[in-house]
Amino acid sequence: MKSHVKRQARGSRALFFSATVVGGVLTLSIFAFMVILGLPLFSTHSLTLLLTQKWAPDQGLYGIFSFICGTCAVVSLSLLVAFPLSLGNAILIHLIAPRRLARFLHQVVKMMTGIPTVIYGFVGIFFLVPLVREWFSRGSGMSILSAALLLALLISPTMILVFLESFAAIPVSHIRALEALGGTRRQKLVHVILPGARTGIMTGLLLASGRALGDTMIALMVAGNATAQPESLLDSVRTLTAHIALVMAADFDSIEFKTIFACGIILYLWTAILTLSLRHLHFNSTKPSHDQSF
Repeated sequence: MKSHVKRQARGSRALFFSATVVGGVLTLSIFAFMVILGLPLFSTHSLTLLLTQKWAPDQGLYGIFSFICGTCAVVSLSLLVAFPLSLGNAILIHLIAPRRLARFLHQVVKMMTGIPTVIYGFVGIFFLVPLVREWFSRGSGMSILSAALLLALLISPTMILVFLESFAAIPVSHIRALEALGGTRRQKLVHVILPGARTGIMTGLLLASGRALGDTMIALMVAGNATAQPESLLDSVRTLTAHIALVMAADFDSIEFKTIFACGIILYLWTAILTLSLRHLHFNSTKPSHDQSF
């Protein structure tokens, strides 16, 4: 019986190890694929020019700097809007709202994670874009601001759910100890819930950053797809993901087409940094302290 269990354990370890190796090889193969197909671009244009020049194919300029700036602007602004909104909603559901209302709001947030991104895009085109255009009386309404607001709505459910899980993971004994000392609801939030859920809050923020960075439809439909360097939040921009989607129909042998692989490499490395940051946070949160080791 013991030998049978040992064989099963060895088989399971071998299976999981094989899956890990295959996943790692596929991930590295994708990166190598983008580098190899982008070599013609790197051989004719230096990395410095690629990252600093403007985008003007008719002039022989294939710089993607404005796309990087547009991506950073849209993602950063969406996180600035979504983070306090998500944290406030998570606190409302976990701590303030009555149980029945909290359960209903929790289900609504879960439902929002399943809405297709293109639906958000249509809402942005027919509602948010005209609203921004009329409110500021400038531009077409397809701008960094419009894309960031819509993207904030898209990533907020992800953050809310992660925040709620981190709040629920706080030991009940800590909360009961504060209540026994006569602590108020605000003290419970400030001194127990938020400090105890710090790692979960950072995890939710990083996960939302990855989703905002990889979104294509909202940037494609609402940001305006302008190739010029943005100067204000009301300017139209093209993000890296939108550029990949727009140039996919170009001539496969052209330098213009090769730029999508440079964009893919930047997105790949950016996502890898976010993933490694998540792994680092998870490792630090699960590592026992000196007091716990005894």
